[in-house]
Amino acid sequence: MQGKVSFQEDAMPVVYAGVDVSKEWLDIHLHPLGESRRFCNDKTGIRQLKRLLARHRLASIVMEATGKFHRPAHRSLWLDGFAVAVVDPLRARMFARACGYLAKTDRLDARFLALLAESLRPPADTPPSPHIEALQELVNARSAAKCDITALQNRSKTATTALLRGELNRLVRRLEQHVERLDKEIERRVGEDPQLYRKAEILTSIPGIGRVTALALMAGMDELGSCSGKQAAMLAGLAPIANDSGARTGRRSIRAGRPAPRRALYMAALSACRYNPALARFADTLKAAGKPAKVILVAVMRKLLVLANCLLSHDRLWTPNPP
Repeated sequence: MQGKVSFQEDAMPVVYAGVDVSKEWLDIHLHPLGESRRFCNDKTGIRQLKRLLARHRLASIVMEATGKFHRPAHRSLWLDGFAVAVVDPLRARMFARACGYLAKTDRLDARFLALLAESLRPPADTPPSPHIEALQELVNARSAAKCDITALQNRSKTATTALLRGELNRLVRRLEQHVERLDKEIERRVGEDPQLYRKAEILTSIPGIGRVTALALMAGMDELGSCSGKQAAMLAGLAPIANDSGARTGRRSIRAGRPAPRRALYMAALSACRYNPALARFADTLKAAGKPAKVILVAVMRKLLVLANCLLSHDRLWTPNPP
């Protein structure tokens, strides 16, 4: 009987699962079985998905990142011991095009995610902690409210009707109160979590990085402190991308990456060029070499990010004279 059970287990094919996520549905494809299923993107549907996956010998599961809609399924699968890799939707689409398919449906997307799992073997991702998810939501809401305030203020300046100006100014005041309440909640949550509090303390010790920039980095780049400097620069979209071919040496530029941390670092770099002695000297050196102003600013942004990553990885505050 033992030999029989072992034979049956070995006979089970290795399965790669692709999960395409939308607001309403979870589309799954099992490769090489060729089986496709659809479940509701709710607690019941996630339970059905886990029962289906438990019946197979899984090698890996690849899921497409879709805003917040993939997070409940990712966390539930991870808690039950399933290894799930979350990939960028653009990467999945480019993989499908590389396979010669231009059509796009949820079922096709799930199929190519399963094929991507077999071909590229992306590593499994651990879902962010509930504290980080809450911080991300609050910081993003604050950023959106600040953008709305700026838009309303610009409209108020060009309005010619007194009634309209009054209405716009009242909306601005309400949003400013909304931002104040968000700031209090953000500070409360950071103060309650020792890890977040320590991260904020280290980041704000760096001249040029203020509280808003530190929170943007904590919410937008949870990997800081656990990756290399080059990886951090790539995540933020601050690493120059090579563009060479044959004898031609193309101009290198930055692209992709996460926009929110990059925007925060832009303002931090302007401040660091004035108040951070080491980075001010670095900027002056590049300026003397004839580098354009934007290139200098991006270089300072990358230096700031690499410095923040190094300090977080060593769990120490910034000092004028490095040890």
